[in-house]
Amino acid sequence: MTSDVVALWDAEAPSFDEAPDHGLRDPGVRAAWRALLLGVLPPAPADVADLGCGTGTLALLLADEGYEVDAVDLSPAMVDLARAKLAGSTAAVRLGDAADPGLATASVDVVLCRHVLWALPQPVEVLRRWVSALRPGGRLVLVEGSWATGAGLTAQRCAEIVSQVCSEVEVRPLPDPALWGRSVEDERYLLLARP
Repeated sequence: MTSDVVALWDAEAPSFDEAPDHGLRDPGVRAAWRALLLGVLPPAPADVADLGCGTGTLALLLADEGYEVDAVDLSPAMVDLARAKLAGSTAAVRLGDAADPGLATASVDVVLCRHVLWALPQPVEVLRRWVSALRPGGRLVLVEGSWATGAGLTAQRCAEIVSQVCSEVEVRPLPDPALWGRSVEDERYLLLARP
């Protein structure tokens, strides 16, 4: 990633958790994300790689549920906030690029990535790296969208990309305002895939 991208996310870090779906500070929003993720993840204590973890909110939610979490982000400011948030938990937080996170082959049960794939160049190559890190029976869990800002990936396009690497691909729309802390008009979804 370029230094401009790192600088952008470093600048976003101090206010990042103000968005209801980023900080999960509202108990109802946190409960909605907990239910969503526990509904698609294998039982704890599975190993989860949270790539592009931001301030570590999902990593903390999963660590609190007994998962072993390896959280990675390219922004030093985000990593600092994630480390502070996850202090005392079993989660590990490290500085790294979600596109090439340095995961060993067959080392995790889940690769979780929220709002990152859409921004990565060469997504098929990235997905191959992620899928190679999955143990047999492992799963890829992506939360993505095609947002009102014009950024993102449609669910159809995301499924087409992931289908080049995975044989099982399921898209679940996420229109529920409880997840976002408000009603949404744009396309938001979870994509669950297995190699």
